[in-house]
Amino acid sequence: MSEDFEKKDNLVEDTSFDNSNDEVYEKGSLSKAGLFFLELIKIGILACITIFVIRYFLFKPFSVKGQSMEPNFYESDYLIIDEITYRFREPARGEVIVLDSPVSTDFYLKRIIALPGERVKIENGKVIIYNNDNPKGLILSENYLNEMDTSGSISLTLGSDQYFVLGDNRGASFDSRRFGAISREAIVGKVWLRGWPFDRISSFDLPQYNLTLNENKV
Repeated sequence: MSEDFEKKDNLVEDTSFDNSNDEVYEKGSLSKAGLFFLELIKIGILACITIFVIRYFLFKPFSVKGQSMEPNFYESDYLIIDEITYRFREPARGEVIVLDSPVSTDFYLKRIIALPGERVKIENGKVIIYNNDNPKGLILSENYLNEMDTSGSISLTLGSDQYFVLGDNRGASFDSRRFGAISREAIVGKVWLRGWPFDRISSFDLPQYNLTLNENKV
């Protein structure tokens, strides 16, 4: 009898040991689940940081307001602005840029017409560029205007970090004819892509001008 009780006691002890293993397994499973959710949180945080960096330091979305860039950009066009290119090179003539308004807290969408060190003159509906390669001046050929004249009268020599910008809708654009040249620092970035409307999704090539100037020197 005593041996039977001893065996039973041993069995009870063995069963208790098995339950301990179950508890350890359950605790291990909970730990794994906790680690899994922790990894998900880490991935979520890294994704948010990545989106923040892209959104605020590389590319920005903008929606067009107003008619100053018609017929090439219209009200409510959704644009993606490249903010990184100008960290490696200088802005080029013909590029469409977003700039900080020199007179308000708004952003403006304009096209670069004249580069640092150049003289720009507007008369008789034409834009004339003076530079080292064209000291007598050359009327700028702008095929994206659909033969639209440039109103106004101005003659301005740009500083070493200044740009002259105009809207494509020359009759309805508040631009350098009114607020003067802009500084390099005022340029936010260049237009890279139109993402909306879907039927006009496009990227933008640099216009071909009739100037013989090497655009990287003045």
